[in-house]
Amino acid sequence: MSVRAEFDTIATWVRANSRVLDLGCGNGTLLQYLREKRNVNGYGVEIDDGNLLCSVQNGVNVIQMDLESGLSVFESGSFDYVILSQTLQAVHRTELILREMLRVGKEGIVTFPNFGYWQHRVDILRGRMPVSEDLPYQWYDTPNIHLCTLKDFENFCAGLEVKITERMVLTRGQPVYWRANFFGALAVYRVKLA
Repeated sequence: MSVRAEFDTIATWVRANSRVLDLGCGNGTLLQYLREKRNVNGYGVEIDDGNLLCSVQNGVNVIQMDLESGLSVFESGSFDYVILSQTLQAVHRTELILREMLRVGKEGIVTFPNFGYWQHRVDILRGRMPVSEDLPYQWYDTPNIHLCTLKDFENFCAGLEVKITERMVLTRGQPVYWRANFFGALAVYRVKLA
Protein backbone atom coordinates (compact mmCIF):
# COMPACT_ATOMS: atom_id res chain seq x y z
CA MET A 1 0.00 0.00 0.00
CA SER A 2 2.78 2.48 0.81
CA VAL A 3 4.52 1.69 -2.49
CA ARG A 4 1.29 2.51 -4.30
CA ALA A 5 0.95 5.76 -2.32
CA GLU A 6 4.57 6.65 -3.10
CA PHE A 7 3.97 5.97 -6.80
CA ASP A 8 0.72 7.98 -6.73
CA THR A 9 2.52 10.95 -5.16
CA ILE A 10 5.28 10.81 -7.76
CA ALA A 11 2.71 10.50 -10.57
CA THR A 12 0.90 13.65 -9.42
CA TRP A 13 4.18 15.60 -9.69
CA VAL A 14 5.20 14.25 -13.11
CA ARG A 15 3.62 15.97 -16.11
CA ALA A 16 2.00 13.77 -18.73
CA ASN A 17 4.18 12.91 -21.75
CA SER A 18 7.40 13.97 -20.01
CA ARG A 19 10.85 12.38 -20.18
CA VAL A 20 11.82 10.53 -16.99
CA LEU A 21 15.04 8.89 -15.80
CA ASP A 22 14.67 6.48 -12.86
CA LEU A 23 17.97 5.91 -11.04
CA GLY A 24 18.23 2.56 -9.28
CA CYS A 25 15.02 1.52 -11.02
CA GLY A 26 14.97 -1.99 -9.56
CA ASN A 27 12.51 -4.15 -11.47
CA GLY A 28 11.10 -1.16 -13.38
CA THR A 29 7.67 -1.05 -11.71
CA LEU A 30 7.78 2.72 -11.07
CA LEU A 31 8.53 3.51 -14.72
CA GLN A 32 5.92 1.01 -15.81
CA TYR A 33 3.42 2.72 -13.49
CA LEU A 34 4.32 6.21 -14.76
CA ARG A 35 4.05 5.04 -18.36
CA GLU A 36 0.52 3.72 -17.68
CA LYS A 37 -0.65 6.70 -15.58
CA ARG A 38 1.20 9.65 -17.17
CA ASN A 39 2.33 8.32 -20.58
CA VAL A 40 5.96 9.14 -19.80
CA ASN A 41 8.89 8.27 -22.01
CA GLY A 42 11.37 6.82 -19.56
CA TYR A 43 14.65 5.08 -18.99
CA GLY A 44 15.86 3.24 -15.95
CA VAL A 45 19.37 2.87 -14.60
CA GLU A 46 20.14 -0.31 -12.69
CA ILE A 47 23.28 -2.24 -11.76
CA ASP A 48 21.81 -5.55 -10.55
CA ASP A 49 21.55 -8.24 -13.25
CA GLY A 50 18.34 -9.73 -11.84
CA ASN A 51 16.59 -6.36 -11.61
CA LEU A 52 17.84 -5.46 -15.08
CA LEU A 53 16.21 -8.59 -16.51
CA CYS A 54 12.95 -7.87 -14.63
CA SER A 55 12.92 -4.31 -15.98
CA VAL A 56 13.30 -5.56 -19.54
CA GLN A 57 10.53 -8.13 -18.93
CA ASN A 58 8.35 -5.26 -17.65
CA GLY A 59 8.92 -3.41 -20.93
CA VAL A 60 11.18 -0.76 -19.40
CA ASN A 61 14.13 0.70 -21.28
CA VAL A 62 17.03 0.16 -18.90
CA ILE A 63 20.74 0.91 -18.91
CA GLN A 64 23.12 -1.09 -16.75
CA MET A 65 25.54 1.22 -14.95
CA ASP A 66 26.81 2.16 -11.51
CA LEU A 67 25.34 5.42 -10.19
CA GLU A 68 28.43 5.98 -8.05
CA SER A 69 30.40 6.94 -11.17
CA GLY A 70 27.98 9.74 -12.06
CA LEU A 71 25.70 10.24 -15.03
CA SER A 72 28.21 11.42 -17.64
CA VAL A 73 26.49 9.32 -20.35
CA PHE A 74 23.53 11.71 -20.19
CA GLU A 75 23.55 15.27 -21.53
CA SER A 76 22.59 18.16 -19.27
CA GLY A 77 18.86 18.88 -19.25
CA SER A 78 17.99 15.76 -21.23
CA PHE A 79 15.13 14.73 -18.91
CA ASP A 80 12.20 16.56 -17.36
CA TYR A 81 12.44 14.49 -14.15
CA VAL A 82 15.12 12.33 -12.60
CA ILE A 83 13.85 10.04 -9.85
CA LEU A 84 15.83 8.43 -7.05
CA SER A 85 13.24 6.23 -5.35
CA GLN A 86 14.38 4.53 -2.15
CA THR A 87 17.98 4.46 -3.37
CA LEU A 88 19.45 7.52 -1.60
CA GLN A 89 20.30 5.54 1.54
CA ALA A 90 22.11 2.86 -0.49
CA VAL A 91 24.61 5.07 -2.34
CA HIS A 92 28.03 6.21 -1.18
CA ARG A 93 28.36 9.45 -3.16
CA THR A 94 25.10 11.14 -2.22
CA GLU A 95 26.19 14.69 -3.06
CA LEU A 96 27.49 13.69 -6.50
CA ILE A 97 24.31 11.80 -7.33
CA LEU A 98 22.01 14.65 -6.28
CA ARG A 99 24.06 17.18 -8.26
CA GLU A 100 24.10 14.87 -11.30
CA MET A 101 20.33 14.31 -11.03
CA LEU A 102 19.75 18.04 -11.23
CA ARG A 103 22.24 18.49 -14.05
CA VAL A 104 20.59 15.81 -16.18
CA GLY A 105 16.98 16.64 -15.23
CA LYS A 106 15.03 19.84 -14.84
CA GLU A 107 13.60 18.50 -11.58
CA GLY A 108 14.37 15.66 -9.22
CA ILE A 109 12.19 13.44 -7.08
CA VAL A 110 13.82 11.70 -4.13
CA THR A 111 12.22 9.19 -1.79
CA PHE A 112 13.72 7.51 1.26
CA PRO A 113 12.74 5.87 4.54
CA ASN A 114 12.70 8.40 7.38
CA PHE A 115 15.05 7.20 10.11
CA GLY A 116 13.42 9.71 12.49
CA TYR A 117 10.12 7.79 12.40
CA TRP A 118 8.91 7.11 15.95
CA GLN A 119 8.92 3.31 15.61
CA HIS A 120 12.55 3.41 14.48
CA ARG A 121 13.41 5.53 17.51
CA VAL A 122 11.67 3.05 19.82
CA ASP A 123 13.55 0.12 18.24
CA ILE A 124 16.86 1.88 18.87
CA LEU A 125 15.87 2.65 22.48
CA ARG A 126 15.18 -1.08 22.85
CA GLY A 127 18.69 -1.78 21.64
CA ARG A 128 17.84 -3.04 18.16
CA MET A 129 18.22 -1.68 14.64
CA PRO A 130 14.82 -0.87 13.13
CA VAL A 131 13.07 -3.28 10.77
CA SER A 132 9.83 -2.03 9.20
CA GLU A 133 7.86 -1.94 5.97
CA ASP A 134 10.08 0.91 4.73
CA LEU A 135 13.31 -0.51 6.25
CA PRO A 136 12.71 -4.22 5.63
CA TYR A 137 16.25 -5.53 6.17
CA GLN A 138 18.10 -6.83 9.19
CA TRP A 139 21.29 -4.95 10.10
CA TYR A 140 23.49 -7.70 8.64
CA ASP A 141 21.90 -7.93 5.18
CA THR A 142 20.83 -4.34 4.51
CA PRO A 143 21.87 -2.50 1.34
CA ASN A 144 21.54 0.75 3.32
CA ILE A 145 24.88 2.36 4.06
CA HIS A 146 23.54 5.54 5.66
CA LEU A 147 20.13 6.62 6.80
CA CYS A 148 18.73 10.08 7.38
CA THR A 149 15.77 11.95 8.77
CA LEU A 150 13.63 14.56 7.03
CA LYS A 151 15.59 17.33 8.75
CA ASP A 152 18.90 15.76 7.69
CA PHE A 153 17.81 15.71 4.04
CA GLU A 154 16.45 19.25 4.16
CA ASN A 155 19.71 20.55 5.66
CA PHE A 156 21.66 18.58 3.05
CA CYS A 157 19.66 20.22 0.25
CA ALA A 158 20.11 23.69 1.75
CA GLY A 159 23.88 23.16 1.90
CA LEU A 160 23.92 22.24 -1.81
CA GLU A 161 21.63 25.15 -2.75
CA VAL A 162 18.96 22.71 -3.85
CA LYS A 163 15.40 24.02 -3.51
CA ILE A 164 12.71 21.73 -2.14
CA THR A 165 9.55 22.57 -4.07
CA GLU A 166 7.22 19.94 -2.55
CA ARG A 167 7.28 17.34 0.17
CA MET A 168 4.94 14.48 0.98
CA VAL A 169 5.49 12.26 4.01
CA LEU A 170 3.68 8.94 4.26
CA THR A 171 3.03 6.26 6.85
CA ARG A 172 1.29 3.07 5.73
CA GLY A 173 0.29 4.85 2.55
CA GLN A 174 -1.38 7.78 4.31
CA PRO A 175 -0.12 11.39 4.24
CA VAL A 176 1.39 12.75 7.46
CA TYR A 177 1.19 16.51 7.97
CA TRP A 178 1.69 17.01 11.71
CA ARG A 179 5.19 16.38 13.16
CA ALA A 180 6.14 14.55 9.98
CA ASN A 181 9.75 13.90 11.08
CA PHE A 182 8.38 11.92 14.03
CA PHE A 183 5.24 10.32 12.59
CA GLY A 184 6.30 9.88 8.95
CA ALA A 185 7.86 6.63 7.76
CA LEU A 186 8.59 7.50 4.11
CA ALA A 187 9.62 10.84 2.62
CA VAL A 188 8.95 11.97 -0.96
CA TYR A 189 10.62 15.22 -2.07
CA ARG A 190 10.48 17.24 -5.25
CA VAL A 191 13.65 19.28 -5.78
CA LYS A 192 15.38 21.56 -8.29
CA LEU A 193 18.39 23.86 -8.40
CA ALA A 194 17.87 27.07 -6.43
